[in-house]
Amino acid sequence: MMLPGSLQARLALSLGALLTVLWLAAAWVTGQVLRHEMDEVFDSALQETAQRLLPLAVLDILSRDDDGVTQRLGAIRTHGEFFTYVVRDAQGRILLQSHTADPADFPAYDGPGFRQTDSHRLYSEDAVQGTVRITVAEPLPQRAELAGELQMVLALPILVVIPIALLAIILAVRASLTPLRRFRESLAARSGRDLSPVPVGGLPAEILPVATTLNDVLDRLKAAFDAERSFAANAAHELRNPLAGAIAQAQRLQVETKDATAARRAADIEAALKRLTRMAERLLQLARAEGGPLRLDHATDLRVVARLIIEDMQRATATQIRLVLPDQPVLSDLDPDAFGIICRNLVENALRHGTPASPIDVALAQDGRFRVANDGPLVSPQTLSLLTRRFERGGSGAEGSGLGLAIVAAIADRISTRLILASPRSGTTSGFEAALTLPIVATKQH
Repeated sequence: MMLPGSLQARLALSLGALLTVLWLAAAWVTGQVLRHEMDEVFDSALQETAQRLLPLAVLDILSRDDDGVTQRLGAIRTHGEFFTYVVRDAQGRILLQSHTADPADFPAYDGPGFRQTDSHRLYSEDAVQGTVRITVAEPLPQRAELAGELQMVLALPILVVIPIALLAIILAVRASLTPLRRFRESLAARSGRDLSPVPVGGLPAEILPVATTLNDVLDRLKAAFDAERSFAANAAHELRNPLAGAIAQAQRLQVETKDATAARRAADIEAALKRLTRMAERLLQLARAEGGPLRLDHATDLRVVARLIIEDMQRATATQIRLVLPDQPVLSDLDPDAFGIICRNLVENALRHGTPASPIDVALAQDGRFRVANDGPLVSPQTLSLLTRRFERGGSGAEGSGLGLAIVAAIADRISTRLILASPRSGTTSGFEAALTLPIVATKQH
């Protein structure tokens, strides 16, 4: 038999089955003991009846004038007779019998004591040197009926108690496993990036080592991830000044050299250093997206951040960037720096891969939906599914680090939302669109 997967169901089923078997076994043993005791009581009653009736029968028989005549006692009123009896002489002649006694139920006398036939339990006794003999009979079906009623009386409470006991077991098991259920729910509710310790308060002693070991594993993972992010951030930060110095030297070399080939090589070096600088900036942003706090204890208006980012980027490009903002403030507890990283990376991605002469559409809605769309060739669904991977450029020939969308996707994951990529963009048959919903703080209505 396949056991259920739930520990609660297993405990309830096993305890319930064990309790049912024990109750039934106890009822059977009790029934057997009661049956034995009942037989002893009825045998005692048979013997007592015979010994009480025999002296009376002897007096009645000895005082008779007619010897050997059968006398049947009449009933004073109609009633059921549990015991029947006959009194016989040494020759087996019936001298006295109860009113419902059937001589066929009484075998020949073979001495005092208990006897049993297929239909009756009998007890015999004699007096006057064996010349007066009495035999008292009890029908066996009467005992069987009484035993059945007794077992029914025992079984009925069990039929009521067992379901109540099973319900009590289920409730007790459920209550006992409440800490374990909370532990499971707390694990299920965690995001993949939540490496904080798991609460272990109230856990049973059997589960506590598992939770403790899990917390140790989470601590080691967190330390490893922190070390990785710290290395990437520190390395990118430390590269800034040397890269800036190298770019300055390459630019100075271009100005001072008279050799056209050397100047061209210096320009190539400058371009490569600038690409490396952008890569270092992206690594810093990635470390920020994966490690730093992204939610604040206060709200800011995201429209202000969006306006500053777009105005700054518009000055550095000839491509038109059309920004659409709602009239009312868009309040969010998202760190403005994190939103700036999202906005800058999505717009830079659109500028780099979109059609140069087509404007970039940037829109922030009142419900927190942020959307960046650009015109350009269609992107296949297979390529769309790969674009949020690190260093994935989607087969485009444009320059880029392949980290922009990965950074935005990492931030979206940590703020419990999702970066949605689509091609074509909404309402057209071409282009590319990236959108995500930012967390919004509800404003009080006055």
